Amino acid sequence: MSAHEKPFSRRNLLIAGSAAALAALPMIGPEAQTGTSRSLGSAKGHAMSYLTTKDGTQIFYKDWGAGQPVVFHHGWPLSSDDWDNQMLFFLAQGYRVIAHDRRGHGRSTQTHTGNDMDTYAADMAELAAALDLRNAIHVGHSTGGGEVARYVARHGKGRVAKAVLISAIPPVMLKSERNPGGTPIEVFDGYRAALAANRAQFYLDVPSGPFYGFNRPGANVSQGLIRNWWRQGMMGGAKAHYDCVKVFSETDHTEDLRQIDVPVLLMHGEDDQVVPIADSAHLGIKLLRRGLLKTYKGLPHGMFATHPEIINADLLAFMRT
Repeated sequence: MSAHEKPFSRRNLLIAGSAAALAALPMIGPEAQTGTSRSLGSAKGHAMSYLTTKDGTQIFYKDWGAGQPVVFHHGWPLSSDDWDNQMLFFLAQGYRVIAHDRRGHGRSTQTHTGNDMDTYAADMAELAAALDLRNAIHVGHSTGGGEVARYVARHGKGRVAKAVLISAIPPVMLKSERNPGGTPIEVFDGYRAALAANRAQFYLDVPSGPFYGFNRPGANVSQGLIRNWWRQGMMGGAKAHYDCVKVFSETDHTEDLRQIDVPVLLMHGEDDQVVPIADSAHLGIKLLRRGLLKTYKGLPHGMFATHPEIINADLLAFMRT
């Protein structure tokens, strides 16, 4: 075989393999347009599926295992893939694990409307009803923590056992007369400007810097985490991500926290450069009826990804109590 024939043969092999893989996938029929969830394979019938909401938005979700449901809510601008480690860990512990891509994010519809916290929570309520989730534990990171707070407060009655907010945005991030320790609007304007100017570069800069604390001296930088953050971000819609900056910075969750009547664990890194602990968890714990605050010295905003062995153990302990 000559040298120039080898690439051709490898190419044919790749094409043949891809064709075989595509042939093995289920055909996607009209169910996708009628509000019916379609499984991509599982004896349970919904290992990876889509839910069509009342306004026609398709929400991608994963649903693995059996047992008490644990529902994971991702942060901006990511997807359910951000919870891969936790999904596998808690599945092995005997839980049923569920995670969805928020509207406008990941594999869900790239929405241009409905990108607000009320709609995020309503989407979750539709998914919880469709999957008949009861006695569930909801775990949210960052913006996902705000989504958990809004969902549990407004829709969780009779369905939620506990909630966990990790590095979460509540009560409210934006600096104002009522919230003098908050983050100035100029910071969020900078997010919007960077996203609009060069989203691809911005989505490299965030995980390379403050999100995982990789800008700190001596940080153990993971290129895999950086690239995975970028990959997830670029899967979503630019308009939905742009709108979500206003959502995570300006939504006030004060009343949500006051209304929640189930146990809530707040987990927050003391070196969180994205959602500073002094204006989030330290305030939020005072609003909760049944709250527990656990802080982590030196850990960053994305600590559940950089230090899963620590976070998973504490999550498990809370779930089992």
